[in-house]
Amino acid sequence: MIITVAGMKGGVGKTTTAIQLAGNLAELGSTCLIDGDPNQSALNWARRSNSLPFEVMGVHQAARAARKYEHLIMDTKARPDLDELRDLVEGCDLLIIPTTPDSLALEGMKLTLHALEELNAKNFRVLLTIIPPAPSRQGDDAREALCGANIPVFERGIRRTVAFQTAAAEGVLVGQIKSSDQAISGARDYEIVTEELCSAVGLRSHSVTA
Repeated sequence: MIITVAGMKGGVGKTTTAIQLAGNLAELGSTCLIDGDPNQSALNWARRSNSLPFEVMGVHQAARAARKYEHLIMDTKARPDLDELRDLVEGCDLLIIPTTPDSLALEGMKLTLHALEELNAKNFRVLLTIIPPAPSRQGDDAREALCGANIPVFERGIRRTVAFQTAAAEGVLVGQIKSSDQAISGARDYEIVTEELCSAVGLRSHSVTA
């Protein structure tokens, strides 16, 4: 299975999403994260502790990874152009587009969604990230707007928590942070998203939350 995570702007949790999904898929089979972002955020994340349950490698090593691993997660550069977007869509089982639920981010994503429509792409899904906590309804309102426009979106979004920043600084998965309710909450959000992901591509996910 090949999953690509493509962010349409910076600061939407693209690399965090790639890391967390790779960690969950590693429970289902051998997994590798391919870091195609020039900033090498995923590679730098992995180097901080060398304790991630999957391998992270650069894009030039992707051919070797394709032969060796059951699941590949691609972390791409932000703001791909139309040709790059076409290649991403054609080269994966599912394209995940993280976005924050604020109106500015959603407006910016419309251009990408229009491009996907022109490409007749069906294998993509929007993931709402960095959702403000209650009583804010920003996440719910954004999901309702996306669904109302017939845009495929994950039912579960990722709630905002500083635990993800801690995980990045320590080079670990958010669920590996000890004694943190926020870390547990963040890990659970991504576990549910992984279940949705597996269902979308026809992969059994029974061991993700076992």
